[in-house]
Amino acid sequence: MKNQTTITSVLLMSLSDNQNTNYVLFTIFLLIYLMTFLCNFLIILLVVTCAHLHTPMFFFLGNLAFLDMSYSSVTVPRTLCELTTQDWSISLPDCITQIFFVIYFGACEVFLLSSMSYDRYVAICRPLHYSQVMSWGKCTLMVSFVWSTAFFLTIIFTLCLKRLTFCGPNFIHNFFCDLPHLFQISCTDTFINILVLIIVGGVFGIIAFVATFYSYVKIFSTVLSIRTSEGKRKAFSTCTSHLTVVFIFYASITFIYFDPNTSNLLTLNEVVTVIYALITPLLNPLIYSLRSKDLQSALQKAL
Repeated sequence: MKNQTTITSVLLMSLSDNQNTNYVLFTIFLLIYLMTFLCNFLIILLVVTCAHLHTPMFFFLGNLAFLDMSYSSVTVPRTLCELTTQDWSISLPDCITQIFFVIYFGACEVFLLSSMSYDRYVAICRPLHYSQVMSWGKCTLMVSFVWSTAFFLTIIFTLCLKRLTFCGPNFIHNFFCDLPHLFQISCTDTFINILVLIIVGGVFGIIAFVATFYSYVKIFSTVLSIRTSEGKRKAFSTCTSHLTVVFIFYASITFIYFDPNTSNLLTLNEVVTVIYALITPLLNPLIYSLRSKDLQSALQKAL
């Protein structure tokens, strides 16, 4: 075996080598981040302060807004600093810490979107039993399950990284640390890590996806049985936005985690990563939460 030097820092991918382009990217990223933070913070504030928004649906929306605000805060502020200083290096412990929170908030969103689809299923398919089925105790239990299960999975994936040594090259084809890209710079066999990721993450991910998919199959079958066009329109409007968020999220995460070695599609990978890390947390409040008439009414009263 040849001599190997263990690395202590990682070099992230620079978005551009041109300083003027970096200033433009800095401005765009900063504006998107501020809009994401303010929109999601506004949703949380309205859900907490407005009594008529104290319902299960807005309880889940408040959690989703907090997740989006937290996820963008894990990746974007550091990227903004790197765009101005042109220092794209990050220490290995900081990189693993960033991976921990990226996985944690991402896993939380997977389970939370599944819980929200069940909430829409009960509201549309079993409206007379909604208040009984979606009680505050059950909603609190569901959200507690989301946060605790995601934490348990993230701990497993992060602890598995302790068995790896990293000897370079220390360059990551991404502007923030993520699990598939860290595997590429490991000089230890990552078979066990990938196996754990596929088995544990795959099982929980498939369960969450099937639950979400099944809920929408039941929703659409119920909506199609509604006789009046006005009733169909109202039912579709309550779940179309949610389904859009689910599609964007799952499409992005599938492309990133199931095809991390697409060197011939590196530019496309960068675009999808930007959408997943930067655009999706902004789209969630815009196309899902702020379209709600109840939220619009609460915002008008607050203003």
